[in-house]
Amino acid sequence: MSNYLQVDHATIAFDTRKGRYVAVQNVNLQVARGEFVAIIGHSGCGKSTVLNLIAGLIEAAQGGVILNGRQIDGPSPERAVVFQNHSLLPWLTVYGNVHLAVERVFGATDSKARLRERCIAAIELVGLVHAIDKRPNEISGGMKQRVGIARALAMEPKVLLMDEPFGALDALTRATLQDSLMEIQQRLQNTVVMVTHDVDEAVLLSDRVVMMSNGPAATIGQILSIDLPRPRQRVELADEPAYNHYRAEILRFLHQGQRAPVGAH
Repeated sequence: MSNYLQVDHATIAFDTRKGRYVAVQNVNLQVARGEFVAIIGHSGCGKSTVLNLIAGLIEAAQGGVILNGRQIDGPSPERAVVFQNHSLLPWLTVYGNVHLAVERVFGATDSKARLRERCIAAIELVGLVHAIDKRPNEISGGMKQRVGIARALAMEPKVLLMDEPFGALDALTRATLQDSLMEIQQRLQNTVVMVTHDVDEAVLLSDRVVMMSNGPAATIGQILSIDLPRPRQRVELADEPAYNHYRAEILRFLHQGQRAPVGAH
């Protein structure tokens, strides 16, 4: 597997009033170009901390992250993040929110017409052309998350980072967005790292599931390859023995809570 994205012996610690808190310790992970990787584990196990490290939002006390041969030393549009909270600007329309990101990345090099093309293409990708002139308070929670995904994709990132992006949505909306995400990823072949606490979501979407041990000093306990053909249909998978095997394997790990850490993958 080519090491397109590599988390290399990363330890992340924070200074607190009670002393130094080691959140995650000696995390090693390699992600191939075009791969979809889910990170799962109990609350407080450092899933989002690892994602924030890859995003360049926090620094490692030891080790670091390398993307395409270069060390990550801060935030960059090449690593776009979709959070659970859509964080849209309420006074801007769907188009305006996407355009803001596009202008930031391509404003210095692209014409106004080209910037508009990029925005429209991203909004079409998430199926929101009909709501292009609406503001966040005029659209549903699921549509807001679609805007967040469109905004991230419009930046043409090398890696799309998602932090429980569907966690606040109802089950039906969540399922629809999961299906959309699978279609988009298959079309764009982009690299995705997603944090989730949902076992079914992890198995449905991923090429590999990274299971984190409990914190403090959490690390990778097990990595499970999901060998299910794509495109994946959730209804058909429900009766698929392999799907249920993967699901049971993750649940077993989560119930045990802790397992001997694995080396580099």
